[in-house]
Amino acid sequence: MVWTKWSYMDHWVTETPQGPQPPSFNRAYMDRYVKQLSALGFTGFDTFFFYLPLYAGMYGGVPGFERFLQDNGFDKITGIFSAYPSATRYTAPHVRETHDRIVADCENTLRMCEGLTGVENFIVMPTSTHHQTEPVTDDTIKVVADLWNRVGALTLQHGMKTTCHFEFWGAIRTREQLDTFFRHTDPELVFFFCDTAQHTIAGVDPVQMFRDYSDRCTGFHFKDTKNVDEHEAYRTPPDPELMAPQVTRWFYEMGEGGLVDFPALMKEIVASGYDGWLTVEHDKAELGGGSYAEATAVAKWYIDNVLAEAEAEARAELETAR
Repeated sequence: MVWTKWSYMDHWVTETPQGPQPPSFNRAYMDRYVKQLSALGFTGFDTFFFYLPLYAGMYGGVPGFERFLQDNGFDKITGIFSAYPSATRYTAPHVRETHDRIVADCENTLRMCEGLTGVENFIVMPTSTHHQTEPVTDDTIKVVADLWNRVGALTLQHGMKTTCHFEFWGAIRTREQLDTFFRHTDPELVFFFCDTAQHTIAGVDPVQMFRDYSDRCTGFHFKDTKNVDEHEAYRTPPDPELMAPQVTRWFYEMGEGGLVDFPALMKEIVASGYDGWLTVEHDKAELGGGSYAEATAVAKWYIDNVLAEAEAEARAELETAR
């Protein structure tokens, strides 16, 4: 048996006559982008909430965009990613007075998803940047948890699980903070989304994190890193991913010799009985002259060769143990 539920996170930049742009730059670029992903065998598609109006305009509605995906070999849109990376007076997850506005935003996003085949994950970035939120206390984390408990109850009414994706530069980043957050959230309402690179940069082992929270894990972003943040780069304003003085590129595709032990994670996933989607994400792959197309092809080679072997070994071990 080979894992077939591989999805792609809608993070991509392509060259256009107007310079580097996301594929949503126009319909022709978008069509080619989708066909490249399909040719590599991806069957799920995760996207950002702010792209939904663009895709609706291009394809006659968000369901029309999903039908285009399905015409090109995809099963469906699998996840929607919502975030407030920069805190404002109106939207800041650590400020309780802004929660009603954030919940209303989530309701609007859910309305845009009506008529889709079945989005499974409503992926959220639980906090804004660390430097806008600190000091991060247990009370701060409790306020954030209360927000996502509310959103979690809302999204379940639409068949989606609210699942939390943590950034190395976010206000909840250390293992102690993660544990505190999950203690304050209802396990029936709020779930865990494991980004392998972001946790590694923050000094958190993603394999152990999945092992400890596998019962709440609803998805992954498979990407690599070659650095752990040892200089408090997470405090760098306004964007630690681009402006940290010690590191020019944080993220790499699988197969580039980074720090994440993907075969070990794959074996844990198989052993746990998890049967959901595994998602490839590339973030700022263009830095240093790279391309998203090349990075995605390299990652898929790694999936089909290295991770397939790790999966086969794990399944053989399970059969032997029976």
